Amino acid sequence: MSSRRVVVIGTGYVGLTTGACLASLGHRVVCADADAHKVERLRRAEVDILEPGLPEAVRDGLGSGRLEFVRDPRAAVESAEVVFLCLPTPMGVGGAADLAAVEAVADEIRDRLPRGAVVVNKSTVPVGTAERVAALLGRLDVTVVSNPEFLREGHAVHDFLHPDRIVVGAADPDAARRVADLYTGIDAPRVLTDTAGAELIKYAANFFLAMKLSFANNLATLCERLGANIDDVVAGIGQDPRIGGAFLAPGPGWGGSCLPKDTHALLRVCEESGVEFPLLRATIETNVEHQRRLVERIAARCAGPDGTLRGVRLGLLGLAFKAGTSDLRDSPALVIARQLRERGAELYAYDPALSELRPDLSDLLTVVGTPLAAVEGARACVVLTEWPEFRDLDWAALAGRLDAPLVYDFRNVLDPERLDRAALSWEGVGRSPAMAR
Repeated sequence: MSSRRVVVIGTGYVGLTTGACLASLGHRVVCADADAHKVERLRRAEVDILEPGLPEAVRDGLGSGRLEFVRDPRAAVESAEVVFLCLPTPMGVGGAADLAAVEAVADEIRDRLPRGAVVVNKSTVPVGTAERVAALLGRLDVTVVSNPEFLREGHAVHDFLHPDRIVVGAADPDAARRVADLYTGIDAPRVLTDTAGAELIKYAANFFLAMKLSFANNLATLCERLGANIDDVVAGIGQDPRIGGAFLAPGPGWGGSCLPKDTHALLRVCEESGVEFPLLRATIETNVEHQRRLVERIAARCAGPDGTLRGVRLGLLGLAFKAGTSDLRDSPALVIARQLRERGAELYAYDPALSELRPDLSDLLTVVGTPLAAVEGARACVVLTEWPEFRDLDWAALAGRLDAPLVYDFRNVLDPERLDRAALSWEGVGRSPAMAR
C-alpha cells in the first residue's frame, strides 16, 4: 500500500478517529481544527473524547510522526492528496441539516487545494451535498467524493478498523479508487456508487435503525398490555436472520448525535422532493409519544398530594445517550428529564462519565458524585442509561436511601431478583415483576 498525504478537517469523534486510524494504516495525516486550545491538547496526546482506544491511537500516531495537529486548514491542504471534511451538520431550521460548517470550509480551502486533490465528505449530509461542495470549490481539477462514516460512539476505533462495509460514492472512478485504497489492509466489502447513492445510504441506514428501536418500544407497550415479557419476544424474533437482534432493545427512546438529526433531515429531503414517507414520519412520532408515556408512568405513581410532581425529588441514574460515552446530544435521558422538570420535579442525577454538567443544563438538574447521593430522599430512582455498573449496585443500600421503594428501569438493565431481594417495587419497559417470575 502506498502512503498518502491526508488532511482531516475537524477533530470531533469522527474526525479524530478518522485521522488517528488512517495514520495507523500508514498514511501521513494532518488534522486541522480552528480550536487552538484543542489543537494544543491533542499535540500532547490529551484526548477529551471518551472513546476506547482513541487516546492510544492518537499517542501512537504522534509517536510515529505520521499524525500531527494544526489550526490552519488552508496551509495544511496545500500538499494534500486527499482532504476529509469531518464537520458538524446539526439539525437546522425545519429539521434540515445545517451545512454552514461544511460550506465555510469549502470556501476557505478552495484556492489552496493542489491540482488533482480529492475532497471527501465524511460528514453526514443530504443528497446533493457533494455537488454543492463541488460548486463552491469551483475547481474542475478537484473531485468531491462521498465516504460516509458508520461509527458507533463508544466503539469508533473498532468500527473504523473493522467495518461492516466501506461506502465510496463518486462520479470519477479514479477518485473513488484512490479513496477506497486508503483503507487497504481493512477486510470489508467495498460499496462503490455515485455520490447521491452514498449520501442516501447513510441517511437510510440511520432511519432503519431508528425504525427498529421505535418498533421495539411499541412492541414493549403491547407486551405490558398483554402480560408478555419483551425480553423473550425480542429474543424470539431476533433469532430470525432476516430481522436480527441488533437495535431491538426497548428503552427510553432513541437519541444521540445522529439518529434524531438524520431522521429529521431525511424527512426534510422527502418533503422537498415531493415524496410521502409515512413510515419515516411515524418512526419519529412514535419516539416522541413513547417518551411522553414513560413520563406519565412516573407521574402516575410519584405525584404529590396535589396530583403533580411539583417539589417531588427524583433520582436519575445515567444522562449520556448510551453507555460508553459522555455525549449528551439529544440524549433521551435529557428529554425525559426536561419533561419531568416541566412538571415541577426536582432532579438529582449520577452518570459515571460526567463529573459536571454543561452550564446551560444547570437549571434542569443537579449532578452528584454517587448513585447513593442521586437517590437520597427521592420518591423514585429512574435508570436512563445502560451503564453496566448500575446492574451491580448495592440495591439494598439504595433502597435505604429512597423515600419510597420504587425503581423505573427504563433500560431493562437491572436484575429483577436483586431488586426483589431489596424489597423494591420496580417497572421496566415491556416487563414487570409479574412477567419476570
